[in-house]
Amino acid sequence: MTEPTRKHLVPTERPAFAEERRGRILAMVETQGRVRIAELVSLLNVSEPTVRKDLSALEQQRLLRRTHGGAIAVTPRFEPTIDDRGALHGEAKDLIARGCLDEITRGDSIFLDSGTTVRRIADLLDEPHVNVLTNALGVASALADRPGIRHTLLGGSVRSLGGTLVGPVTLDTLSRFTVNVAFLSASGFTGAGISVADVSDAQVKQAVIERARRVVVALDSSKFGIDDFVTVCELDRIDLVITEAAGDEVTALCAAHGVQLKIAIA
Repeated sequence: MTEPTRKHLVPTERPAFAEERRGRILAMVETQGRVRIAELVSLLNVSEPTVRKDLSALEQQRLLRRTHGGAIAVTPRFEPTIDDRGALHGEAKDLIARGCLDEITRGDSIFLDSGTTVRRIADLLDEPHVNVLTNALGVASALADRPGIRHTLLGGSVRSLGGTLVGPVTLDTLSRFTVNVAFLSASGFTGAGISVADVSDAQVKQAVIERARRVVVALDSSKFGIDDFVTVCELDRIDLVITEAAGDEVTALCAAHGVQLKIAIA
């Protein structure tokens, strides 16, 4: 009697792991508004077909919408509070902030905006005789007890969600200043430019760009490929981008628009 032929069993994916992975994908989409397949492959350490299968499953549940090369949220993306933003990508933001410090020299006049990455610049800044202009309450508070650093807080209407001063008074006051370097944050970076979630915030950044001799955008790599509510400026208006990691697409975009790209490393 011959032995029954044994079938080779192909290991199947554990349902629990797939569920956990899809939960992470959904959380990213809800936080960022958009994700790319290449980003998910790298982050989750799985194959591209697996990611595509996950996105299809989530789309069937009407939890996201598939796009060419990724997926987008099915509900509007609400702007997170400054505390929520500050809790994300902390290690990357510290690296970027330290990379920004190298761009500041004794006697510089600089602008620091309200982004959580830029706020870390204020936390770490110890260069004496630097003149800081800001519309961010957190930046002003961080610099309050440093006698070697002069700082000026712009007036205006308080926008509590971002901890900033915005509006006509801010823009009018800002027109009286000129700075050597403006350090700006953004919640989105694409070939169309940098973008943010709020119109009044964008207006202040646009006015700062007009008053700065050099514009530095400090943002972590999670912002790449995101197109937020309002465009601040085109990439041609930026002199330097500082981030902790950048793929070929971002590198090519910066090169095409004459933007210097600096990768901050530990």
